[in-house]
Amino acid sequence: MAEPEQPSPPEEVAQYVIDGLNRQDADKLRRIASYSNALANWKEAAGATDQRSGENEDDQAADQDDRPSAVPAKASTVVKKINNNRYYYWQWRDGDKIRSKYKGPVRDE
Repeated sequence: MAEPEQPSPPEEVAQYVIDGLNRQDADKLRRIASYSNALANWKEAAGATDQRSGENEDDQAADQDDRPSAVPAKASTVVKKINNNRYYYWQWRDGDKIRSKYKGPVRDE
């Protein structure tokens, strides 16, 4: 009998989340799934939207609009500090490598 194929994760899930899930055993994954469903229900009931730090829905929509074609949908936005300046970069995993692409300076408001 052939071994079952591992399912593919959704593209919009950050790679660090996928990596963490892949390290869990089946029982923990079922408990995580139960928690995830309960959390989603709570957020819907509370009227909460995506809680990414410091970003609102307009910022997230802009993220999608300004994503270069070379940057995959699963890429996350990270902040890197270089010479006391902060910059946004798109970052994603490509096989065993972490890829980055410059996005722009962090504008403190």
